[in-house]
Amino acid sequence: MKKYISALVCGFGAGVLQIVPFLRSFSCCFIIPLAAFTSLMLDQRATKSREKISAKKALMFGIVTGLYAALFGSFFELFITLVTKHNDIISTFPELQRMIEGFPVTPEIKTEVLNLFQNVREEILTKGFSLLYTFSVLMNNFIVNTIFGAVGGLVGAQIINNRINNPSN
Repeated sequence: MKKYISALVCGFGAGVLQIVPFLRSFSCCFIIPLAAFTSLMLDQRATKSREKISAKKALMFGIVTGLYAALFGSFFELFITLVTKHNDIISTFPELQRMIEGFPVTPEIKTEVLNLFQNVREEILTKGFSLLYTFSVLMNNFIVNTIFGAVGGLVGAQIINNRINNPSN
């Protein structure tokens, strides 16, 4: 665990940032990879290492950072939804209905999908919790953050390794 403390710190920061409304849009393609890169840099500084970072180490740091970001981001998003009984599904439900009506599928499927979203919306408005919403948040965050964390770790290792090879930059 001590080995991945920088991944924990950066994952926590990324998890917090991914629930901020404006920054949420940038979480997968910017915040999570940047957190993985930062965790590698913090580890390099903490260990006072000037060695090249292997692809395996970069991948592991990226994945662990993404997992921590998913864990904290999901927790905070679900907790805020529980307390406020409000989230993006509640705010954008009318647009969601219009979008689903435009899908090129049978009316039965449209009705079923709308009923599903309506049930989730009602559960959140009344209880602050929806099992389906919780499942979708967890699955989305854990899959997406892990993938982008891994990419960020690998790209970050290349950047750090290039700096080690070319110290004039």
